[in-house]
Amino acid sequence: MNIYVGNLDFKVNEDDLKDVFEEYGEVTEVKIVTDKYSGRSKGFGFVTIEDKAEALKAIEELNGATYENRQIVVNEARPQKSFENKKPYGRR
Repeated sequence: MNIYVGNLDFKVNEDDLKDVFEEYGEVTEVKIVTDKYSGRSKGFGFVTIEDKAEALKAIEELNGATYENRQIVVNEARPQKSFENKKPYGRR
C-alpha cells in the first residue's frame, strides 16, 4: 500500500522516514518529493508497505503524530491526476 506523508520538516530524509515506518512493517520504498531546481524537500513524501494491515496500522497510529516538532499527516495515497488533456499554459 502506498502511503502519503505530509507536513514533514524539510530536514527529514528518506532514511529517517523509513526508520519511523519500519516499526509497523516491511518498508519496500520511500520517496521524499523534492523541488527539481533547488533539490530541497517539498515537505511531503510517500512510503510503501506491502502488507495492507500493517500499512493501515501505521496510518492509524501516525496520522496526527508529532515528528520533528511537526504534526504529520499520514493517509493512503491517492492516484496522481492525469494531465493528458490539460492544455499548455496560455492556450485556450
